[in-house]
Amino acid sequence: MAWDPGKQATLGESTQVASLRKYKVEATQRLLGDTIAISEQAWQEPSRLPGWTRAHVAAHLARNADALVRAVDSVLMGRRGLMYDSQEDREQAIERGSERRGLDLQIDLDTSAGRLNRRFNVLHSVPKELVVELTPGDSVRCDLLPLLRLNEVVLHHVDLDCGYEVTQVEPGIARLLLEWTMLDFDPLDGRVLRLSSDTGFHLEAGSAGELCEINGSDALLLGWLTGRLSADLAIDLPASPALR
Repeated sequence: MAWDPGKQATLGESTQVASLRKYKVEATQRLLGDTIAISEQAWQEPSRLPGWTRAHVAAHLARNADALVRAVDSVLMGRRGLMYDSQEDREQAIERGSERRGLDLQIDLDTSAGRLNRRFNVLHSVPKELVVELTPGDSVRCDLLPLLRLNEVVLHHVDLDCGYEVTQVEPGIARLLLEWTMLDFDPLDGRVLRLSSDTGFHLEAGSAGELCEINGSDALLLGWLTGRLSADLAIDLPASPALR
């Protein structure tokens, strides 16, 4: 990830921590409402992420919440604190978590989300322009941390392949996540990209190559950019960027 600082500032001007947290809580509740119905066997079946089961996705979401708690704590104590000690530690924690029973995964998802929500309660006391380094070289404004988590919850809900599609994302959330996705979007596949949504979002990127033009809802564009459109929607569209 490489979240552009200038774009972060622009995005931060149009967002409110309280609204982002409300969206995040609602998205988390919807996720937990769906995961409670996943059977023990289904947890160990493939998700939409290559090489990951549904249990891997759940373990990742839980550890991501704990890592963001760590990041907020570091900000409050005025020190540098990355989300993870290393990429290897992150991967091992996900692998270990994926081996647990479905009930344990559900409890972990719920309790880790609750811990993070309590930490986000203090963000109003932190200068919104304060920047926290999450991974080496990648920093995010504190007021955008709930948006980062919202992005994780919504997209990985789709990845669980449990009946929730990116086109079901609430319009207001879809627009926010579309703008968030563009913070580090860099078309490197030799195409000229032209996106237009029915809410007025426009993007043109690239200066040479085949024209790739897509029009539709914010949710459709979000799904295309992140590689999360269902097969029936993606079949008539140009090849999507890789999963993010």
